[in-house]
Formats: sequence, structure tokens, C-alpha cells
Amino acid sequence: MKSLLSPAAWARVIPFALFMALLALRANWPVAEGSWLDPRWLYGVSVLVVGGSLAYFWRRYGELGRGSGLSLWHALLSVGVGVGVFMLWVWLTEPWMLLGEPSASFRPVDDNGELLWGLVIVRWVGAAMLVPVMEELFWRSYLMRWVDKPDFESMDPRAVTWRAMLLSSLVFMLAHNQWLAALVAGLIYAGLYRYTRTLWAPILAHAVTNGVLGAWVVVFGNWQFW
Repeated sequence: MKSLLSPAAWARVIPFALFMALLALRANWPVAEGSWLDPRWLYGVSVLVVGGSLAYFWRRYGELGRGSGLSLWHALLSVGVGVGVFMLWVWLTEPWMLLGEPSASFRPVDDNGELLWGLVIVRWVGAAMLVPVMEELFWRSYLMRWVDKPDFESMDPRAVTWRAMLLSSLVFMLAHNQWLAALVAGLIYAGLYRYTRTLWAPILAHAVTNGVLGAWVVVFGNWQFW
């Protein structure tokens, strides 16, 4: 239990917990005409709160510090992986591949169907720049390595077992309604981290996936993916 609740663990758990709590709040916020707050703007609150927590704990993310960058090959590989996961995400959408409905889908349009660009920008920035850092720190840096070794910071990513990759990806899957796409994405991001030994690789891949997905959603109006 001491290792589970170590400062390094809390630094990865707290931003993720804050994001999930605000997601639940947005999903259950009462929608009423004349309400003082449009619940869609709670996503902007999430960006500020979770971004602030990441900044506060940043010194504890040693694997994202100086000297932890990507080689050109690993950067190109990560971009390719990110695009590939995006393609899988929009393809694996058969009814049996879904777990219910999204708990807090995001539709940044007014009553006339016109885009509300402020909401679009906030949602895209959060999905493409904030979520990849927050989630990869929690799912891959912490949980996946902790499954193999409670003192997870001393665990070399290349030593992570397939058991840890699968178990962490199964939990990652439960946080998404597209269960099959999430399971495959979790395994791919985990494999990329294991191969490159740098967390920046899955962060970049995740950012590319979410960034391209966001642009695709806005262009084609496929709001169910947001």
C-alpha cells in the first residue's frame, strides 16, 4: 500500500481523478433553459484544473524531463501509430463493439446548428494536448508498470510484461464506451512505450489520434465520437 500511495503515484492519479470527476459532473449537470452555466463549458474547467494539477506535479514526472525526448525515428513512428489508431477508432463502431452510450458527449453547436468555435477550440485543446499527457502518465507510466512492480518508477518500460500490458489496457477499455477500439488502442500505446522506452512516444501518438479525430469530428459533424 505504501508504494501504491507514494508521491509519484499520487502525482499521476490526482490529475486523472480530477478529470474523471469533472467528466461525471458534466454528464450529470442539469440542463435547463436560462441556466447560469452551459455544461459544455465544464470541459474548459477540466482543462484548467487538470492542466494546473499537471503543472503542479511536473517535477515528479522525471521521465518527461530533460533528456527524455524522441529520436526522429521514434517521432515518425509515433505519428504513424497515432494516425493508425484514429483509423481504427472510427472503424470499430459496430453495435457489439460499444458499451452503452457516451456519458458526456460533446456537441459544440448552437440551436441553429452553427459551430461555437470557442467550445470547439477548448475541446480540441483538451483532447489533443491535455488528455494524452494526463492519460499516458496514469495508464502507461503508472498503472501498467505498477502491475509488474509496485515501485513502478524503477521499472524499465522494456521489462513490462504482456500481462501488465493486457490488464492495464482492459481497465483503460472500461473508461471508454468503444470497448474494442479502446482495448486495441491501449495495447498499441503500451507496446509503443515498451518499444521506445520513452513516455513521449505514446503521448505523441495519443495526441495525434485525438487531434486528427477532433478535426474529423468537426469537419463531418460526427459528434458521437466527442
